[in-house]
Amino acid sequence: MRRRKIIKALGAGMLASSVQSSGQSKGRSFKLRYILSSAMYGEMPLASILPEVAKAGCEAIDIWCRVHGNQREQIEFMGDAVAREMFEKHRVKPAVFTRYPLGPFGLREEIKKVAKSFDAEIVVCGSTGPRGPAGKEAKAAVRAFLEKMKPHIAVAEQSGMKIAVENHSGQLLYHPDAIRYFAEFNTSPNLGIAFAPHHLHKFTNQIPALIRELGDKNLPFMYFQEHSEGMHKKSTKAIEMQQLPGFGGGLDYKPIVKALKDINYSGYCEIFMHPVPRGIPILPTVAEITAVINRSRGYIAKCLEAI
Repeated sequence: MRRRKIIKALGAGMLASSVQSSGQSKGRSFKLRYILSSAMYGEMPLASILPEVAKAGCEAIDIWCRVHGNQREQIEFMGDAVAREMFEKHRVKPAVFTRYPLGPFGLREEIKKVAKSFDAEIVVCGSTGPRGPAGKEAKAAVRAFLEKMKPHIAVAEQSGMKIAVENHSGQLLYHPDAIRYFAEFNTSPNLGIAFAPHHLHKFTNQIPALIRELGDKNLPFMYFQEHSEGMHKKSTKAIEMQQLPGFGGGLDYKPIVKALKDINYSGYCEIFMHPVPRGIPILPTVAEITAVINRSRGYIAKCLEAI
């Protein structure tokens, strides 16, 4: 009996050690998946942007439309077949289409089109309903929104795509309460949040907890952008660039990437900022834009190494 107990204890110890070792290995191998925003290049030609995807350490591209860019309109002008050839030539997947003008209830035809023509994965949009509800109002509003989204979610499911709704300021999912109720009530793997820390600048200390509460299942898309007065009004380029990670904006990314690591985040990360006015490149040349994206990516890598 004593021998069996010893063997059992040794086995349990070996199993615990194996699990711990596996967890440590998993932590070391955790990597962020980057996607390049076409809007960072303003209305530059898509043919000029696609070679930058690999240079910026990204595995896919996010196609934006006006007013932030016009690459979606460029695709319409050249036609899907020509656009597909261009993507194939550069070995770039248009995995995400950001389509704010359509709103959450105007996405069905776009979803069908980009899924069929480009094997896209995600459509990003804003929300609707009351502006920034909290508490009981947020609970009721999120439930109502999810109910209205059902036919649109059904199309996304049939097309093998996800709808990612941004937690944008002044909209339904602005307050942390609304984000938490979304995490509680959303049951569809084809609906999630495009998580934007820059819209949570009044709730910065809650960002890591919100990421953990949402979990990987509710987070198909993540912006690496922080708040700056340069988002909304003409400022010096230095102030405008503070939206980018590692450019002096002040947001501590270590707890953010720690939370992403804790949930084993598998969605896309997009290094992003808004120029003023909208629709212009964030810097004059393609090379300069890609360089600052890589600088931000390097900063995030250091944050990940430090946790």
